[in-house]
Amino acid sequence: MQHNTFGQELLVRVQAGAGAGTPATTHVSEIAPRRAEFADWPAWTPPEVRRSFTDAGVERPWHHQVAAADHAHSGRHVVVCTGTASGKSLAYQLPILSALATDARATALYLSPTKALGTDQLRAVQAAIAGRAAFDTVSPTMYDGDTSREMRRWARTDSRWVFTNPDMVHMGLLPSHARWSRLLRGLRYIVVDECHHYRGVFGSHTALVLRRLLRVAARYGARPVVIAASATTANPAAAASRLIGEPCEAVTQDCSPHGSRTVALWEPPLLPEVTGENGAPVRRSAGAEAARMMADLVVEGARTLAFVRSRHAAETTALRCRAMLAEAAPELAGRVASYRAGYLADDRRALERALADGRLLGVATTNALELGIDIAGLDAVIVAGFPGTVASFWQQAGRSGRRGQGSLVLLVARDDPLDTYLVHHPEALLGRTVEATITDPTNPYVLAPHLLCAAAELPLTTAEVERMAAWPLVEQLVEDGLLRARPAGFFVAPGVEPHGDVSIRGGSGAQVLIVVGETGQLLGTVDAVRAMSTVHDGAVYLHRGESYVVDALDLDEGIAAVHPEEPEWTTSARDTTEVTVTSVLRERDLGPVQLQFVDVEVTEQVVGYLRTLRTGEVLDAVELDLPAVTLETRAVLYTITESALLRAGLDTERWPGALHAAEHAAIGLLPLVASCDRWDIGGLSTALHADTGLPSVFVYDGYSGGAGFAERGYEMMREWLTATRSAIASCECEHGCPSCVQSPKCGNGNDPLDKAGAVMVLDIVLGGLGA
Repeated sequence: MQHNTFGQELLVRVQAGAGAGTPATTHVSEIAPRRAEFADWPAWTPPEVRRSFTDAGVERPWHHQVAAADHAHSGRHVVVCTGTASGKSLAYQLPILSALATDARATALYLSPTKALGTDQLRAVQAAIAGRAAFDTVSPTMYDGDTSREMRRWARTDSRWVFTNPDMVHMGLLPSHARWSRLLRGLRYIVVDECHHYRGVFGSHTALVLRRLLRVAARYGARPVVIAASATTANPAAAASRLIGEPCEAVTQDCSPHGSRTVALWEPPLLPEVTGENGAPVRRSAGAEAARMMADLVVEGARTLAFVRSRHAAETTALRCRAMLAEAAPELAGRVASYRAGYLADDRRALERALADGRLLGVATTNALELGIDIAGLDAVIVAGFPGTVASFWQQAGRSGRRGQGSLVLLVARDDPLDTYLVHHPEALLGRTVEATITDPTNPYVLAPHLLCAAAELPLTTAEVERMAAWPLVEQLVEDGLLRARPAGFFVAPGVEPHGDVSIRGGSGAQVLIVVGETGQLLGTVDAVRAMSTVHDGAVYLHRGESYVVDALDLDEGIAAVHPEEPEWTTSARDTTEVTVTSVLRERDLGPVQLQFVDVEVTEQVVGYLRTLRTGEVLDAVELDLPAVTLETRAVLYTITESALLRAGLDTERWPGALHAAEHAAIGLLPLVASCDRWDIGGLSTALHADTGLPSVFVYDGYSGGAGFAERGYEMMREWLTATRSAIASCECEHGCPSCVQSPKCGNGNDPLDKAGAVMVLDIVLGGLGA
């Protein structure tokens, strides 16, 4: 294997900057460079299209680009699933531009999960076709929430390649599809970019939007080919097929070149002078480590990107880094900046150019630079906190590596069970395939409103209802007076306008407006259920890097009034939870352990919140009086017999703390096997549950009807709980901390918790599983 001396030298500099004490580097790996594998231009490529690429410097395409383009040109749905900066854009541009150049009626749609990515891809297409006669009538156009009325009209009547997002397809195109008949009649291709981001409830909604789009296109005589682009993910063909509802080919062999990389895993040390909730130890924050590392790397002249988890963290990390440089190397302080969503397009482009040409040496960013923005070839990438999925980690790491020169990738662990596990078990990150993308378009809470939308667009036929196995839902919608049966199919009832009631980004219930009290400025919205835990009275709310404090939450009026303030603390809600099992879907008898996948009814009530300093120290607890809410969802559940706990040496008084700690750690580790965030799921543990009559632990999806995460946990229970046990047992704290069994979202203030008891509980369950 070729040694990456440049990346290793950068790592030595970062290690030296950490100072004396416990070594923070837990693992170092070397990734060998890869050479390019080229292919010839397809014979079906028109000369004008070929020239548009060769004039841009692409003399020959890579093999995976041609393989994907050939599938699409031949009429087969395809997903190209390769790494960052592997030229996925050319894979769809090639067949689309060829169709647009040779068929004056051909049209195309491009969909992306973020505005920045769509704008970037639109700009690239405009540059590729500028001044070329074959594309005079293409007029690629953006169609999103910020598009003016005139440009929206132009997109409908004149553009042959429209760049948009699933939200606008749902709200703007499908409800008024007759006005889009020109585009739909000629629709040859639909691009679904960065499709691995369509997961969970958002992915399930998007899947149904795409199926409705294909259905309406068929009404106009079109059979568009879907070209999906994805980061590396497990079984991409199955995931893409589930997204569009039709068979899909996959191209997964990445034939693009990259330089060698040194990958280092880093665990910040415990801070002996700081204690957190219930006296638990606290680690130095990943953001503070990232700022220090970026300063060290900038001093070395290394172009560095630091990925952080929030907009606020992007701003503060850049500020900290500049402050350090102002003392150590003042001439470099101005060459560090932050980058995040919310910036004006011109500002973002200026930052991207400055980073690409070396005027900027350090940038702290959210995942806004993870997606297909054209930034690659950097000297170092710092990932401050595991980004939630292995796919996202490699997307971010892929920004490093100038061709022919080595680079450094650093993963800095947050004070979190999953991060702790990964930096001590590198094979779980570096040695395994990426996660499967989880969507569930059959979720009745997701499917039912889309059935209404589909019926409003075109009558639902009995064959379609049969194919979706949706008769119970359709019959309920008829009974509720929302659908009406006619000989031609099912129609929406007069006055029913369903599209506006569907939030495809996953919200539920009525929306609460977040408003600055003094000015009336609308900052955003949140659904009423989440409002009680995020914008309750006294909550600290972050918006585009700015901090606000909530003055009052009025659920009746649907308004949370806030004022600008930057307190020294953050807030976290405390709640009570009750779980009722309504049906058992699947189960396994493991002797003293019962494992089940169940339908549940979860009743939660926010009863207060904690104020916590940014060091992790708790200031105080504040009580709240808010109504209870009920969620019908799905859970994975395990029960343990009392005799098994006693045989393991756990006295009855330890059961609540042991089960509680095991539940917390399991929630923190579920993203290891399911593409979710810990905030997408909830849990409950109890020494005696009314429905089971036994000590029980539930982990449930935080969305109506479920999102597939708990089911994935049921299927991967052995791998999931083995990692959970390891994360607890290997943590260096004595009694439990945020790196193992404490949770930032615990409704009981992380009390009681029994770290050692949690290991004993998990040993019993794993013993039943044969682990």
